[in-house]
Amino acid sequence: MSHPLKVGLIGAGWVTQHHLKGWQALGDAAKVVAIADPSRERAAERAAAFGIPAVFDSAEAMLAAGGLDAVDIAAPRAAHVELARRAAGHGLPILCQKPLAPSLAEAEQLVAEIDGRVRLMVHENWRFRAYYRQAAEWLRAGRIGAVKAAALTLVTSGTVPDAQGRLPALERQPFMAGEARMLVAEVLIHHLDTLRMLLGPLKVEAAALSRTCPALRGEDGAVIQLSTASGAGVSVFASFAAHGAPAQQQDQLTVLGETGTIRLSGAELSLSGATTQHITYDPEATYLGSYAATIAHFVHCLATGAPFETAPEDNLQTLRLVEDCYRLSTFKTCDRSAA
Repeated sequence: MSHPLKVGLIGAGWVTQHHLKGWQALGDAAKVVAIADPSRERAAERAAAFGIPAVFDSAEAMLAAGGLDAVDIAAPRAAHVELARRAAGHGLPILCQKPLAPSLAEAEQLVAEIDGRVRLMVHENWRFRAYYRQAAEWLRAGRIGAVKAAALTLVTSGTVPDAQGRLPALERQPFMAGEARMLVAEVLIHHLDTLRMLLGPLKVEAAALSRTCPALRGEDGAVIQLSTASGAGVSVFASFAAHGAPAQQQDQLTVLGETGTIRLSGAELSLSGATTQHITYDPEATYLGSYAATIAHFVHCLATGAPFETAPEDNLQTLRLVEDCYRLSTFKTCDRSAA
């Protein structure tokens, strides 16, 4: 492709600042040339900050204006299906923020509709974090032998009132309060996807979901037991309602192998066994870098025809794990209004 890939961004919410920085990191390979959001004011703010020449108050208007080579859908998940359908109707390749749809059934229907018409990749950036890519490299190289067990922990005080009575997680992303499916569908979906990338196919054996914070409609706690294709046990222990924990998310991962161990603690990754290695990552750079790496993968695959790592069929496997967590848990959504 001789000219830069011309991209239209749908959405101007919180996450789009990171998408736009990711697109900027590609330099001349791609340019976001248009942005659309129902709040024209927010779209105009993003456009001014990132040098985007065209602003629209609807995706329909942006698509109708033409001149695009691809679209990046970063709108709320409830709108993903309709927006993807519209982009596909214009024959445009699509990068869609996770999840593809609010439910597995909707996602499966969308994939069936779009299959073969346009190229579609799910923006699942967690697995593109540098420390997880390094851990995957060690696993593929057999540095710890056959995996025997793994445990991932994510514990924060995001839904515990701070000294001012505010809930840090909801200050950052207010929409979480009203989500019927919160912790697993919005947050742990990343971790389930990353564990699949690291360990291969997974099966949910049991799940116990819970809610501590009354301001939430959905769950803020999860204990999930999974197994790998070879029968290794994998546990996920997560809570946004842990008193005394930091408000900021930090993954803790341990992968035990026959001949070694991989440990991740926040931004510290280590390998123990026949050889040892320790790598310290810059948290901010790693976070932003995951967006840039995801977007670079999308552009590279469009240019070369290579398959997307997070193609729809792959992402449906993650969504099936999410669905199984809710199916196997006795947790019931709270119907009262979020406080």
